[in-house]
Amino acid sequence: MASDISGKTTFHLTVSPENARRLEEIASESGVAPEEILRTSVEEWLSRPRADFAEAAAYVLKKNSELYRRLS
Repeated sequence: MASDISGKTTFHLTVSPENARRLEEIASESGVAPEEILRTSVEEWLSRPRADFAEAAAYVLKKNSELYRRLS
């Protein structure tokens, strides 16, 4: 984890080559960077009230079901 001059923090994550390829493909089809898809997904998830983790996870899975279907 590192912060840049704007105060934003950068995380590095490792994904399988297959998931990276799928993410790149979906990003290309959508006309956005893969990082934008990931950033938006994380921001949406974090903006949800911290009621119950299972409820929040179910919401994210349902909301992004098309993306996950394409990744599988």
